[in-house]
Amino acid sequence: MSQPLSSKPPTTIFGSVPPPHWTILFLLFLCTLGFYTLHLPSSAAAFSNVRNALRFHKIYLSFATNATVSAYLQALTLHPHLAGTQPALQTARYVQSHFADLGLRTHTVEYRALLSYPLHASLSAHFSDGSARELPLVEPGGAGAEVVRPYHAYSPSGAVAGAQAVYVNKGREEDYLALRKAGVDVKGCVAVVRRGEESRGGVVARAAREGAVVVLMYTEGERVSGVERGTVMKGLGDPLTPGWGGVEGGEALNLEDSQIFDRFPKIPSMPISPEVAYSILRSLEGPQMPHHWWSNALGPKLVGVGPGPTVLNFTYQGEKKMATIHNVFAVIRGSEEPDRFVLLGNHRDAWTYGAVDPNSGTAVLLDIARRYALMIRQGWQPRRTIVLCSWDAEEFGMIGSTEWVEQNLLNLGSKVVAYLNVDCAVQGPGFFAGATPQLDNLLIEVAKKVKDPDSVGMTIYDNWMITNKVINIQRLSGVDSDFAPFLQHAGVPSVDLYYGRDFPVYHTAFDSYNWMTNYGDPLFQRHVAVAGVWGLLALHLADDTILPFNYVSYAEQLRNYTNLLHTLVKGNVSLDPIAASIQEFASAAEEAEEESMKLREEESNSQFLVLKKRTLNDRLMLAERSFLDADGLQGRPWFKHLVYGPPGDSESKLVFFPGIADAISASTRMKRKEGEAAIQHEVWKVARAIERASSALRGGIFTEKWS
Repeated sequence: MSQPLSSKPPTTIFGSVPPPHWTILFLLFLCTLGFYTLHLPSSAAAFSNVRNALRFHKIYLSFATNATVSAYLQALTLHPHLAGTQPALQTARYVQSHFADLGLRTHTVEYRALLSYPLHASLSAHFSDGSARELPLVEPGGAGAEVVRPYHAYSPSGAVAGAQAVYVNKGREEDYLALRKAGVDVKGCVAVVRRGEESRGGVVARAAREGAVVVLMYTEGERVSGVERGTVMKGLGDPLTPGWGGVEGGEALNLEDSQIFDRFPKIPSMPISPEVAYSILRSLEGPQMPHHWWSNALGPKLVGVGPGPTVLNFTYQGEKKMATIHNVFAVIRGSEEPDRFVLLGNHRDAWTYGAVDPNSGTAVLLDIARRYALMIRQGWQPRRTIVLCSWDAEEFGMIGSTEWVEQNLLNLGSKVVAYLNVDCAVQGPGFFAGATPQLDNLLIEVAKKVKDPDSVGMTIYDNWMITNKVINIQRLSGVDSDFAPFLQHAGVPSVDLYYGRDFPVYHTAFDSYNWMTNYGDPLFQRHVAVAGVWGLLALHLADDTILPFNYVSYAEQLRNYTNLLHTLVKGNVSLDPIAASIQEFASAAEEAEEESMKLREEESNSQFLVLKKRTLNDRLMLAERSFLDADGLQGRPWFKHLVYGPPGDSESKLVFFPGIADAISASTRMKRKEGEAAIQHEVWKVARAIERASSALRGGIFTEKWS
């Protein structure tokens, strides 16, 4: 049953929080028990279900068609569709109609969110030879009236006249230190920044602390075209509803609230083209640029870093305004465990046309829906419920997905098996995957079943091994895409998939269907490969009688993290609490894996065995939640995961244990004993979280194994 875009969310996982009363929960348990008592299939039927699931996995792969994915992408990228605009609403309707036309049950959930748009900008330069000229702030070659002009979302408005330009390389702490050593003072200057690994917002915030009055940011690369748009807001989600969903008529903070004000930069910033940046940098004098800051595009000789003598006049006027955003869902109800959910998610909004980011992923999601619908017509129904999620306003700070997670936190925490994310499905060659470690083995097994798009007669796994020599599955500590709220706030096991590391038209007007057909994936074979991996992962998680989670991999990863931490922690800080908790966790993980193997071999579907499998699955599903801390990270309470999350110090080298990373960074500004005590406290917090995970895997409230 399809619902119109204006409908209110139903009171399920798509709506309000369920009743908290323990009596109701107990009654629900009794109902579940009764359901399995009345509707248990025979052992022969159970064996048949397993074979049927494997048969449908092969059928799923056989339904691949490159041309279909290509057609979806072409339709999605006919017009730019920036969140909060009319074209964005039309794109939401296109996705919803696609789901509904396939016969899938659809839902749309709306939120009111604070978004940011440009109104006017100008930049002019006055050079030492007395010449002056206007510098273009539009896309080289012209991008068309439909495309929003380059800007940084949530940049404050402002104007500066006669400010000297200074080059600060990537705007890192080490770059400002090098400038200070050279006698360069950036106070009152316009900082020209080369885009690096750090977030835009972090770079602008540091420039403001150093006394700069404006930041001009460019992206450098051999084939870079256009100007890279992006957000400079700190944190995730709608800034006016931190921690709760921004529903119509609900609570929203005032823009002047201190915690809201702190999420926005204090000085204006603007993305500029490399050509504009080079014209400024070549005119600078002052101390010579360090050799490792130089690039071929600047010319044959090193130039100065400034300040000046070139001076710049800059104005920017933007507006922050409330807009309606739309998350679109398609639901395939599970036959045996309809209250357990496997989520596949991709964001739909784009800065411009979005052929790579994000609609290569959207096209794949639509194709997965098509394949699943065909399977349904052949008699397939998943064991657990599958939900296809199309998020809005990700580019502004994962707003659509974050609002939905915040609104449904309790239901997600108790019912969601895993979240599988694809943002830019195809950026170029090379398969990359990120995951929480208990999903490593599943990822590897699925990669063995999907044909490699770039090598005849090989699987993705084969090429993965040849290219990397080892299977390198990344971890999800960054805030790169919509997996962040699911893992780092709700503790849901997560995966992120994509082809290609970087692409030269990122967030520019040239991220178009033409670019994809000429460079990114002309035959759409990589799109089909992503659909194969993404869809099969979901089928295993939805259909396998025992969830394919292996926490032995998690224990090994935690040991590796602790070994690395030993090289960074000095003084009287002891890592023994973490080491001891990991040892216990490894034991619990091995026990859970052994139990899983035994139960997978059981073909009987007696009432006792079904409930035993259900209980084990719940333990496997909920163990990840144990790594959450109710109070969140120190000074950043929204981030609650103690193993995976971004460090508060953007220059921290630690990509795990974010609380410990923050304490290590903060200790450099404390007395030695205070710093060591702060680090030790975070060590204990992580140790307790790992102990909780051990208890969750064993299923008891006492230290011994639950039986």
